[in-house]
Amino acid sequence: MNRAIPQNYIFSNRDLKRLIIPLMIEQFLAIFVGLSDSIMVSSVSEAAVSAVSLIDTLMVLLINVFTALATGGAIVAGQALGRKDPETGCKITEQLVMLSFFVALVIMIGIFVCKWFILHVVFGQIEPDVMENCNTYLVIVALSIPFLALYNAGAGVHRATGDSKTPMRLSLIMNGINLVGNAILIYGLNMGIAGAAIPTTVSRMFAGIMMLYLLKNPQKILHVSSYQKMRPNRELMGQIARVGIPYSMESSLFQLGKVLVFSLVSTFGTTAITANAVCYKMSDFIILGGQAVGFALSSVAAQCVGAGDYTQVRFYTKRLVGYSYAAVWTLNAVVLLSLPLLLKLYHLSPETAELSTHIMYFHAIMVMTVWPLSWTTPNALRAASDTPFCMKVAMGSVIVCRVFFSYLLGKYMNLGVFGIWIAMTLDWAFRALVFTLRFRGTKWYASAENTKKAKLAP
Repeated sequence: MNRAIPQNYIFSNRDLKRLIIPLMIEQFLAIFVGLSDSIMVSSVSEAAVSAVSLIDTLMVLLINVFTALATGGAIVAGQALGRKDPETGCKITEQLVMLSFFVALVIMIGIFVCKWFILHVVFGQIEPDVMENCNTYLVIVALSIPFLALYNAGAGVHRATGDSKTPMRLSLIMNGINLVGNAILIYGLNMGIAGAAIPTTVSRMFAGIMMLYLLKNPQKILHVSSYQKMRPNRELMGQIARVGIPYSMESSLFQLGKVLVFSLVSTFGTTAITANAVCYKMSDFIILGGQAVGFALSSVAAQCVGAGDYTQVRFYTKRLVGYSYAAVWTLNAVVLLSLPLLLKLYHLSPETAELSTHIMYFHAIMVMTVWPLSWTTPNALRAASDTPFCMKVAMGSVIVCRVFFSYLLGKYMNLGVFGIWIAMTLDWAFRALVFTLRFRGTKWYASAENTKKAKLAP
């Protein structure tokens, strides 16, 4: 289907497979563990489920900040590798570790300082038992934030070198600790919400510390020479921030938009709320392959940009967008063929099952046509440091398509939750159009050239 990759190109077909397959396994693992966690927590109480849901919503917003920084650092390091400058790549790695840890530490301290405000103002009027569970879960899980930041930074660095197996293996261990710990503390020791929070924190601590150890390996092309001798470098931190901050703002606004839309769904009644929740769980599985390919494209395109070879950027982007289509088509087929069985497992009412079926078939059509163009393609632009443009497009699309049209179609045109899913796919369609046009042009070359050379501060 795809023409052969020229021999002088940076990544062979084998290289791409070695990068993408572990990423897919890691994405699947994250979804599986999240589902298992929710099942285990549901055995504690409904208040515990509500508490975990509320805190996790907040955590996603905050974690996006240093996750985006990790992406920015990985892109800048990958560009250094592309121009055959591993020494600068190692210095960028050191700056990324410091910056990620510092930002995460500030976030953690901020959570403890603002804990009362978060629990009583941000979450508003919630039941006392939910409040108590929220307090316990927040205090324990917040301690894991700096360690999760270190893991994300290290994972990004490894992927920038084409090594996605190492983060995958560490993720397997981390999530295994989490699952086993949950089973022991929740079912065995009856520790309630603390039994869900402690394994999460311990597993992240383990992953963060192990990642620091792995980054110290001098055999790796990107590594840290000495943690004791690391010093801040404003120039390199600035390069990381110029890519990471716009991406962070984009991701955070996207999550805020989801929160606003979820609040609208809650006004449509139990059937709509349940159908929306069930469909979101299934849609996460459908797009996991496409998300993995997107992560791979960031690493691949960054090295090509560093080498100054935009022909290769275009070649690999087209190829990986094709892989993304293949992944979402395959997973869509699996879900749609097993949809009746999946819906039975949730023990839905006939009305909720029918609504969920309609949503999933509409969602499948849109995923198979526009999702890869809207979510995979921009990773190539971000790898070329074109993140400010991507941020502006994404923010405008979230506000207009996802939020405004959700209220217009869902509330004022009485389409309910189905109208919200239409608005979501309008967001995809708009992104797909704009990002495709941007990629077809050459304006994004300028962004790449402005940051291609990492200059060390004197």
